Amino acid sequence: MTQTKAITEAITSLADAENRFGFVRIESERFSREWCEELPALSEADKANLDVLRRRYLYHRASGNLLEGTVMLLLVSPLLALAGFYDPPRIKAEESVDVVVDDGEEILRGRIDVLVLQDQFWVMVLESKKTTLSVWSALPQALAYLMANPNPNLPVFGMVTNGDDILFVKMLQAGTPQYDLSRVFAPFTSARELYSVLQILKWFGQAVTCM
Repeated sequence: MTQTKAITEAITSLADAENRFGFVRIESERFSREWCEELPALSEADKANLDVLRRRYLYHRASGNLLEGTVMLLLVSPLLALAGFYDPPRIKAEESVDVVVDDGEEILRGRIDVLVLQDQFWVMVLESKKTTLSVWSALPQALAYLMANPNPNLPVFGMVTNGDDILFVKMLQAGTPQYDLSRVFAPFTSARELYSVLQILKWFGQAVTCM
């Protein structure tokens, strides 16, 4: 009989994700050129908008930990807007995603926070957790969600954030599933960190429209 489990219950560690799906991490600039090569330049208007965004976030963060809904409103949603991800095609938010493993004997079910589609291509998944949690605690579930990519021959990207830190993930599912991680960006500590995040998001946007 098929068993159904929540992703957050079945995948609790990076080892769980790697063992269940056969992930292999590829630490190579050639694999992860999205955050290694020359990135799009930001305009002065972009930087000014990011400075306002960061000040607003720091103001609310100073009062204590922020729930994921607040992080979405203050940081994630404005970043996606600046990067152009709210332009056509439409985004689909809070989609329920099923990931089937073990030859159909078990279904891992979970919900993603933001899903951006380009002609049915899964462009980006954002896992927003409470700011008291490390971005690393959300990585195993993010990898499991990325396995639901409807086009396994194309790369899929994720962004994991708790507000204070931002981590990018790239995964290729064809053959042996491979993934790599960016360094952790910390907009809480420096405005330049947020500039780099927007540059990467803009690169993603440009690359996806060419696929």
